[in-house]
Amino acid sequence: MKGKPINELIVVIKGAGEMATGIAHRLCMSHIKQIVMTEIPEPISVRRTVAFSEVVYDGEMTVESVHAELIKSVDKAQDIWQKKKIAVIVDPQWTIVNILKPDIVIDAIMAKKNLGTKKIEAPFVIGVGPGFTAPADVHAVVESNRGHNLGSVFYDGSAEPHTGIPGPTMGYTSERVLRSPHAGLVKHVKTLGDSVKKGEIVLYIDETPVNARIDGLLRGLIREIRVKENEKIGDIDPRGVKEYCFTITEKARAIGGGVLEAIMHEFNKWE
Repeated sequence: MKGKPINELIVVIKGAGEMATGIAHRLCMSHIKQIVMTEIPEPISVRRTVAFSEVVYDGEMTVESVHAELIKSVDKAQDIWQKKKIAVIVDPQWTIVNILKPDIVIDAIMAKKNLGTKKIEAPFVIGVGPGFTAPADVHAVVESNRGHNLGSVFYDGSAEPHTGIPGPTMGYTSERVLRSPHAGLVKHVKTLGDSVKKGEIVLYIDETPVNARIDGLLRGLIREIRVKENEKIGDIDPRGVKEYCFTITEKARAIGGGVLEAIMHEFNKWE
């Protein structure tokens, strides 16, 4: 077997939003548990019930029985791992990569472009979604676009380009997503998991109301923070199943599965 045992691998995940959380959950449930996730000082996750980025605000969080806790410095990571939790640190410059020297780096920021990740950062570097090319700047790329190739791993090439159109749910695409009409402060009217009707006010940006464009359940809702124009601020699920508001999506699970496949392909080799 190549290198250290699978359960001793150290992983840094850039980002702790919805998709990154799906990845971390899949790895943790597969006994790859020495994980540190990096975040910006004020995360803007919409699906807050399934995003470990919320740890930055609340200090700790649980998603589907997997626990995460905020650390202030990298030397605290080992303590968190001993408690069988994922560590989350505010580190927008990813300085932890040079300090921790992980076996694996996963860029799951979902920025639709590469913000500077290089394959020299670790023995195995994975890029999720568009903006990465294997083997030029990462060792593997995992497809993030809904469709036939979702979760596929590429060792030579790139993921599909960003379309700008959300994947369809019951025939709805962009209608599902709430966006800020201008920059300003978010003020909630509805809460996560609430039922909404088309035309209802879901929240305000300053004094401007943002209305639901379809009937459904409010699956995602950004925190009451300042946002820029056209920021994604909410997500309505037309299926009307409340459980879906509080569990990992099939997309995040598929991406997590692709990342796990890539890791096993690299580190579970028999010589």
